[in-house]
Amino acid sequence: MSSSKIGAALKSGGFSDLKARLLFLVIAILIFRIGSYIPVPGLHPAKLEQLFNPQQNNIVGLFNMFSGGALMRLSIFALGIMPYISASIIIQIFSVISPQLSELRKEGESGQRKLNKYTRYATVFLSLIQAIGISKLMSAQGIAIDPGVSFYVITTITLVTGTMFLMWLGEQVTEKGIGNGISMLIFAGIVAGLPSAFGKTLEQVREGQLQILALLFIVAAVAAVVAFVVFIERAQRRITINYAKRMQGGKVYSAQTTHLPLKINMSGVIPAIFASSIIVFPVTIAQWFGGIKGLEWLNLVNVSLQQGQPLHMLLFAIGIIFFSFLFTALIFNPKETADNLKKSGAFIPGIRPGEQTAKYIDNVMTKLTLIGSIYVALVCLLPEFLIIAWNVPFYFGGTSLLIIVVVVMDFMAQVQAHIMSYQYESLLKKANLRGTSGLGIVR
Repeated sequence: MSSSKIGAALKSGGFSDLKARLLFLVIAILIFRIGSYIPVPGLHPAKLEQLFNPQQNNIVGLFNMFSGGALMRLSIFALGIMPYISASIIIQIFSVISPQLSELRKEGESGQRKLNKYTRYATVFLSLIQAIGISKLMSAQGIAIDPGVSFYVITTITLVTGTMFLMWLGEQVTEKGIGNGISMLIFAGIVAGLPSAFGKTLEQVREGQLQILALLFIVAAVAAVVAFVVFIERAQRRITINYAKRMQGGKVYSAQTTHLPLKINMSGVIPAIFASSIIVFPVTIAQWFGGIKGLEWLNLVNVSLQQGQPLHMLLFAIGIIFFSFLFTALIFNPKETADNLKKSGAFIPGIRPGEQTAKYIDNVMTKLTLIGSIYVALVCLLPEFLIIAWNVPFYFGGTSLLIIVVVVMDFMAQVQAHIMSYQYESLLKKANLRGTSGLGIVR
């Protein structure tokens, strides 16, 4: 459908569902951005800025990026959506290794509701720990105006409530908006920080800290990475599927050939977000509690897991690979696919239907997942090398770039799906009108 036809349809009331979903998404993002500027009560803003400014280029900067800048402003959304993501990781892992939770996954919608309830409980627990840690840090650093019991209670309740609200808002966007709600909120937070990142980079060029040739190289590298991400995300491994001759209604239908498309990166951006969340959580705990007597060893953990450190890069890459395989296993079942092919009379040339087909598909999917996970790890580690080589702001490349590209592609795909759905419904209505008009019903 052309843009002129889309515009005409919008003006005439077409795509009403799509317009409502887009409007809901915009309102949700505005609420998220407004909330990221509402501070937790009882803090010294100047002292807060002095605490967080030196930490913009380390792992705290990553946490701040996912929260849309809310962490360094210590707003009501300072914890962001990361506790919910961490809780989702824990529940998904236990749903694989725990027989009880594994049975819930097989119960369909009712089982998923129970898993979602456990995820919410885990989110409250994790956000409670982090909120108490932040309260302790604010008090220890002299940032709290009145560091009494009331400050701890108000700060903890505010931060936990903010996280639970973002979790609810993300679920509402998934249901009533367009795209995955959690990914859209993270995407909005990253995009909100891009102007300041560009400004800092231009300031580095103006002050001579970054050469113009280096900047041009970085821009070219970012463009190349975007093109590479788009290429890989659209890439597929097509397995040839043949259908045997079949008889239906007294007619013999000839054999057909089609393909089973398998994406190289079936898990999308989720492994990068999950791996980041796993690393951010212990670093946050180490920073909040490292100053307590008897827990000084947490400072070593904090330093070892900072951005650019070998241990951080190693654990990040391992986490991405692990979650790529885990999430792919959760959303794609080779045995179920093989059974469906067998029931429909389809087969892979040279492979026996049933168990042999399942093993073949599983083998192909394992190789694709390995390639896809390595690709995600390399893209996400790009900023580590840029920061070490040229002290480039974290927003260029890596996890942030991967999230932006993948979320935009998913958003456009869902918008196109809504447009195609509207076109299909319009064609059906026209066909029905023609049919009834031919019977003399419509004049």
